[in-house]
Amino acid sequence: MKQLVPILPKRSTLMRGGASKFSNINWPAFVLLAPAVIALFVVGIYPLLFALDVSIRQYQLTKPYLGTPYVGFQNYISVISDVLFWQALLRTALFFVLTVPLQIILGILIALFLDTFSNKYLSYLLKIILVLPIAVTPTVIGLVGRLLFNRDFGFINFLLSLIGVEPIPWLGEPLPAMLTIALVDIWQWTPFITLVALSGLTLIPNDILEAGQLDAGRGWHFFRSIQLPYLLPGLTAVLILRTADILKLFDMVFVLTRGGPGVSTELVSLYVQRIGFRVFDMGVASAQAILLLILCIALSRAYIRFFYREVQV
Repeated sequence: MKQLVPILPKRSTLMRGGASKFSNINWPAFVLLAPAVIALFVVGIYPLLFALDVSIRQYQLTKPYLGTPYVGFQNYISVISDVLFWQALLRTALFFVLTVPLQIILGILIALFLDTFSNKYLSYLLKIILVLPIAVTPTVIGLVGRLLFNRDFGFINFLLSLIGVEPIPWLGEPLPAMLTIALVDIWQWTPFITLVALSGLTLIPNDILEAGQLDAGRGWHFFRSIQLPYLLPGLTAVLILRTADILKLFDMVFVLTRGGPGVSTELVSLYVQRIGFRVFDMGVASAQAILLLILCIALSRAYIRFFYREVQV
């Protein structure tokens, strides 16, 4: 009886099969995407994972002898029961109410004005000027704000003195200080919303514009029924970006008021910085940051659900 011997594939066949798996990879795309993926991991994913780990540890930088033992959700409980944290969050919500609605209204009005502007070259020049506040770093904006709103030699008080108004302590009292940082933020971000609104207006087809003008003219009804639907996707993105930016807004406010006078302009980002880099309790500070991230995600989902509407371009 003949012995059955299994027939194995030749080595060259195995090598060709293994090589074919690698040959199916799109190497140019892999090489081009790899740096971006690595940068995303280093800049975004790893810090988030590290913050999650620190947020469930006792992490006192000034007491290294205590180690970093796991404490579970104790840091989160401390944050939720911290009255000062909620007060800082309320100040941040007040700052949001003072700035974002006015920025959206002004941005839409300026965009509508530029959209109907007859002089093409002057319109291009105005659009270039709109980019300048966005290009300036927040730290420089804070320094400029300190010069403009200085009580003794600020330009704003100088203008007010021309009409007989006494100098206002813009940075020395709670309410004027909050209004000051709100005005500076409005100046910086209104041009950005204007450009987003302009991009939405350019998406409206000409036949729809002409039909809307014949039906409703150029008034509130025309804006609400024709132009606003094309603005909503961009404005929803603006709401998400501005919410995230205000929750982490630090440098402009820190340079301008340092959270003062007292804690009247101490937004939640400044409070997190105080806990992390002045009290040196990195565990509680990381828990605060994670809770703010969850809040930002929840608000973003709410914006998309209630404001975002798709339109056929």
